[in-house]
Amino acid sequence: MAKYLLLKHYRGAPAAVNDVPMDQWTPEEISAHMQYMSDFAARLEATGEFVDGQALAPEGTFVRYDGEGRPPVTDGPFAETKDLIAGWMIIDVDSYQRAIELAGELSAAPGAGGKPIHEWLEVRPFLAAPPTITQ
Repeated sequence: MAKYLLLKHYRGAPAAVNDVPMDQWTPEEISAHMQYMSDFAARLEATGEFVDGQALAPEGTFVRYDGEGRPPVTDGPFAETKDLIAGWMIIDVDSYQRAIELAGELSAAPGAGGKPIHEWLEVRPFLAAPPTITQ
């Protein structure tokens, strides 16, 4: 089994087919989308492929160490950032091909008008072992 992170980009990825921003959806469309996500996760829980998932708020702050005895440096929050992660899901599957299959299915979550979004999802494998350095 290998773990993969499925990232749902609200902004920053190529445009979805049904590219209507969520803040323009009706409450019913939002509910249908959230139900699809919940049902998808429940189905993967039943197969043992679901690890965890969360939706994220649009606000965020970059933080960086600024030296001994100095407070961390912050830059933000910037909800207007080019790339905005809407949420994520961690799956534990048998193969990369299965991760791609599930990401494709998750991409079909309904959006405006109840039509599938066909959004782009980023599929990232977890680092299985530290990289080796050869001289």
